[in-house]
Amino acid sequence: MLRFLLIGALTLASCAALTSSIYAADTPPNIVVIFIDDMGYADIGPFGAKAYKTPNLDKMAAEGRTFTDFYVTQAVCSASRAGLMTGCYNVRVGIQGALGPNSKIGINPEEMTLAELCKEKGYATACFGKWHLGDKAPFLPLQNGFDEYFGLPYSNDMWPYHPGVRHLSEEDRLKRWPHLPLYDGNKVVNPKVDGKAQEQLTTQYTEHAVAFIDKNKDKPFFLYVPHSMVHVPLYVSDKFKGKSGAGLFGDVVMEVDWSVGQILEALKRNKIDDNTLVIFTSDNGPWLSYGDHAGSAGPLREGKGTMWEGGCREPTIMRWPGHIPAGTYCNTPAMTIDIFPTVAKLIGAELPEKPIDGKDIWPLMAGTEGAQSPHEAYYFYYGTGLKAVRSGKWKLVFPHEYRTMAGKPGGTGGIPANYSSATTPLALFDLESDVGEQNNVLEEHPDVVQRLQKLADGIREKLGDSHQKVKGKENRPPGRI
Repeated sequence: MLRFLLIGALTLASCAALTSSIYAADTPPNIVVIFIDDMGYADIGPFGAKAYKTPNLDKMAAEGRTFTDFYVTQAVCSASRAGLMTGCYNVRVGIQGALGPNSKIGINPEEMTLAELCKEKGYATACFGKWHLGDKAPFLPLQNGFDEYFGLPYSNDMWPYHPGVRHLSEEDRLKRWPHLPLYDGNKVVNPKVDGKAQEQLTTQYTEHAVAFIDKNKDKPFFLYVPHSMVHVPLYVSDKFKGKSGAGLFGDVVMEVDWSVGQILEALKRNKIDDNTLVIFTSDNGPWLSYGDHAGSAGPLREGKGTMWEGGCREPTIMRWPGHIPAGTYCNTPAMTIDIFPTVAKLIGAELPEKPIDGKDIWPLMAGTEGAQSPHEAYYFYYGTGLKAVRSGKWKLVFPHEYRTMAGKPGGTGGIPANYSSATTPLALFDLESDVGEQNNVLEEHPDVVQRLQKLADGIREKLGDSHQKVKGKENRPPGRI
């Protein structure tokens, strides 16, 4: 992993040789976003995985640009997806945590989604996979900009076989977790998804994605593939069972890699490869309590459910032949909120009237000479509490409690081990020299601390901070039933 990071730093210089002539395509590109669930920073070959092979993602990295410092808004399912879909910090649009079945809230229909942005320019749109922005009708994909939808409305563990309710009677289990439904459009096509059905999800999402590409090859499209895997419970089709030699988790990652390969091959077969931007990333880091059914954050600290780097820094690759420089790295911080305005710039769409938080990062994606982050800082909330702020190489972490395995192994066979609680004081980390957030250099850099504290006060005024009992002035409500 250290070698990988050093290579990234060295190749950054080569990216600067590219000019801004590739800032925008002659023809607005197709957009493909592949969003993995609970994938750790070190779970694929380009980010250090060695126990199993990910040849398609390795090739995608060789043909595209690897982002070493790419973040999500929050390290949990619904909150993360809200940031991607709206270009906003999820606290701005009122979506926190992981929305359960029959949630009374969801994405507000008045918010513009990435799909609706693309629809402005006549794009065909589709979502194949896990939605998780509300399961009531007004919140589902077809009511929020997508022409097609096939998938689960929320996480695949939100069913009567969840480890937390296995000891209960079926009647009592169903009170907590109803049966898991599979949707096609607005219609439930399988009201009781079981393990055998889950084994086919990755394949089914992929088949729908490939068919959508084939059908829309002659017009612009936005394809969103938010996989249910590698979230627990892990399931894999027969074609990948035992193939990795690294257990079920390795098999599942290899099938996700296969899916990426199928999508890229469909683009090439239809001769639209050179006019399609493909983004691969994840919604949050590994669910460490699940042990051998969870991934790895590599050198990063902690995982899902925390705003340490292991929870919110994601393995990210972007590819667009002829426009994004092949085999290069970007070490400048960026975030999923930036995808929305960048796509708007590329396709010539108007941004929504309501404020968003993301900014155009195309110069970073294109390797434009001298490109820098358009943000002075990124802000890391968990729930409605501000946990940290990152500006350049510096990350200031505010005092808070967080969950941790504290060096203990996670569970086995899909049954989680218990977390313990820990607290952190105010801490400053130099992420260039200390990616694992181990050395608090607060006392050595009082000027940096003061600057970041001032930035944090600014975002608290806008979006609030429950830790300091500050209400934001710019928060918007979620959709409500």
